[in-house]
Amino acid sequence: MERPTNVVRPRFRAYGRRHIDRVPELRRLSEDQRIALKAASTVLPFRVNDYILRELIDWDDIPNDPIYQLTFPQAGMLDLGDFLRLEDMVVRGEEGDRLRRRVHDIHLRMNPNPAGQKILNVPKVDDERVLGCQHKYRETVLFFPVQGQTCHAYCTYCFRWPQFVGVKDLRFAARGVEQLVRYLREHDEVTDVLITGGDPMVMSASHLRRTIEPLLDPSLAHLRTIRIGTKVLAYWPYRFLTDRDAEDVLRLFDEVRARNRQLAFMAHFSHPRELGTKAAAEAMRRVLGTGAVIRTQAPVIRHVNDRAEVWSEMWRRQLALGAVPYYLFVGRDTGPKQYFRVPLARTLRIVSAAISEVSGLARTVRGPSMSATPGKVLVDGVTTID
Repeated sequence: MERPTNVVRPRFRAYGRRHIDRVPELRRLSEDQRIALKAASTVLPFRVNDYILRELIDWDDIPNDPIYQLTFPQAGMLDLGDFLRLEDMVVRGEEGDRLRRRVHDIHLRMNPNPAGQKILNVPKVDDERVLGCQHKYRETVLFFPVQGQTCHAYCTYCFRWPQFVGVKDLRFAARGVEQLVRYLREHDEVTDVLITGGDPMVMSASHLRRTIEPLLDPSLAHLRTIRIGTKVLAYWPYRFLTDRDAEDVLRLFDEVRARNRQLAFMAHFSHPRELGTKAAAEAMRRVLGTGAVIRTQAPVIRHVNDRAEVWSEMWRRQLALGAVPYYLFVGRDTGPKQYFRVPLARTLRIVSAAISEVSGLARTVRGPSMSATPGKVLVDGVTTID
């Protein structure tokens, strides 16, 4: 595979709540803004990296910048009473059990596992639950490898926020792939495995190989597609350019195609700016060079992308870089949903207007789609009753 040209290897550094006062970019925030960020991030997962800080956020447009809203917890994401109590605790420097109990109480009130996802759709082998798996749709099984249950950075809207808050009882995670393989051998209706998280692309090449290679076994000939759900192209494209095992990852992708499986990269892009860097374009070129297909998806998010022109521009950029617009979602009923929620009728207007502005090649997108206990529900139109 052709190597990337003129790409300087940056150092990957991730920052969380305890680094807020030490990150140079965050010194642009007022003291009140930093206190609010510390208070909100006691509840909501917070992780950001240098690439996002230096290449994606417009620091002259804080706090309205969409990537800032996408990656930095805001006071308005919490109930006002909860926020004020947490803010007071932060100002007083309070830590320990009392803070943890208050935060845990808030977590449980934020509907951490909507649509019964923690107890429903868990497959079994010999009456034993296959931990870290979900089988909700006939053809597709979701797999959550334990090594992939974090991300290069956290999205503030993410419906999988319970994976990142340190509460073991709220997480999905599989220690190994063996049970999954046994289950797949007994279920030849399954054609697709979606490896998800977190973000599987935080995994090393060796861990990825130990997860993917068993799925290529001839005994699983009915398995046609391996999907990887990831935000890596938006948040750390250097994973495919300059990371030490970037070439090993791309060789693994080549092998998937060589063994007659399709590799589908389910890429999360929430705003056109995530597609605008040279690193993102080069990373997409390299992934596509392995024979993988990149399909894109994201929810409509208030404060981030709730305008038709944002979506039409994003789809145009995706097409220009060789990706296929795939899904447009309605945010799930979990976490800080009230902050990001867009009314369904307005969401439909946004989607309809955006589709009208692009060519037929971008009209592959499906949505607005929202998840419910039985499966995905398509918002199909608006009607007046009585």
